[in-house]
Amino acid sequence: MLISKDSPAGAASPFAPILAAASRVILGKDHELRLAAACLLAGGHLLIEDLPGLGKTTLAHTLARLLGLQFARVQFTADLLPADVTGVSIFERRHEPGASEFRFLPGPIFTQVLLADEINRATPKTQSALLEAMAEGQVSVDGESRALPQPFFVIATQNPASQIGTFALPESQLDRFLMRLTLGYPDRQAERALLAGDGGRQRSETLTPLIEPAQLLAWQAEVRQVHASEPLIDYLQALLAASRQAAAWRHGLSPRAGLALLAAARAWAWLSGRNMVLPDDVQAVFIAVAQHRLLSTSNGQPASSSEIASLLSSVAIP
Repeated sequence: MLISKDSPAGAASPFAPILAAASRVILGKDHELRLAAACLLAGGHLLIEDLPGLGKTTLAHTLARLLGLQFARVQFTADLLPADVTGVSIFERRHEPGASEFRFLPGPIFTQVLLADEINRATPKTQSALLEAMAEGQVSVDGESRALPQPFFVIATQNPASQIGTFALPESQLDRFLMRLTLGYPDRQAERALLAGDGGRQRSETLTPLIEPAQLLAWQAEVRQVHASEPLIDYLQALLAASRQAAAWRHGLSPRAGLALLAAARAWAWLSGRNMVLPDDVQAVFIAVAQHRLLSTSNGQPASSSEIASLLSSVAIP
């Protein structure tokens, strides 16, 4: 039997005012906003897959503004080159002897929140420009590694693979995203409020930072200290084992996916005002963490939400 999306709350989380402010822009998507916050607090990166016009870009812009983070947006297209993302070295010729030199011009990736918009409209070569940055927090160009600003958070959006002009993300690229979300259409009440001028991109432009980046780094450090008991680890391992035994997917969840699941569950517990992880927290984030990592044996597409729910139901809570 599955536990509800919202795990038991303790004391109010210090992140609560930020979620409240974001919910006045992204209407009717409180659970998805909380998942995005958990992804950020866990130090991961977020992939949002949905149709155009459902608020993916607005969500990224809203979080960056409320958290006081530097923000950059890259529109991924078929002719985008890796250097357009990471940056390039140019040769500066000067009249003084020996003064000529190569100078590195940083690309838009040198920011704190990078919106990789419609990432699957770029070629795999350009998509791979993000791999090192997402995994290591650095970029290597011309044999030199350059550290990225901290915190560093990639929010990538992608259109459904059925749309024209898309390139499927390689599995190694998908695995770099801690979570994958789908926003979906707003409910009737939220859409009516949006049509009346409440929420949306215009309101996000009026937001002011509620914290400074140093505070976010401190919160991320607190999240890493949230306690996970031995029985909780047993439960997590049982979920990993169940995914590997199922014939429906090409392969099960990797140890790195297990670490991602634990990090996300810690963040969800912290957002609930607790300093320990409960099975509720693991279940609350499991679909977002596991769905894009479990690819169907028959068609190679990510597992459906109902399939992930069945997996959760098949594993007993200790």
